[in-house]
Amino acid sequence: MIISTKALVSNSEMIKNYKACREKADDYGKLFILKNNQPDAVLLSIDEYERLSVIIEYFESLNAEDALKYAASLPKEGIRKRYSMDQMNNEVKE
Repeated sequence: MIISTKALVSNSEMIKNYKACREKADDYGKLFILKNNQPDAVLLSIDEYERLSVIIEYFESLNAEDALKYAASLPKEGIRKRYSMDQMNNEVKE
């Protein structure tokens, strides 16, 4: 996973400047919070949370064989593309 350094904040910065951190999460979709220079938590924008929730619910609705087949088709590393639910539904039907 590639993480932008702009989407990293320390735990103390998060506590002191929540509003600014919240705005960063809106800008980048997610904000990685570090504690002792190690990833500790992720703050998601509501848009990113809703996008991920739909994907999770979709995968939970698949039977095990279809879920494994689709998961195997996803890129293992590098820059990942973003897909709309319509694109995903069309790809699964094909």
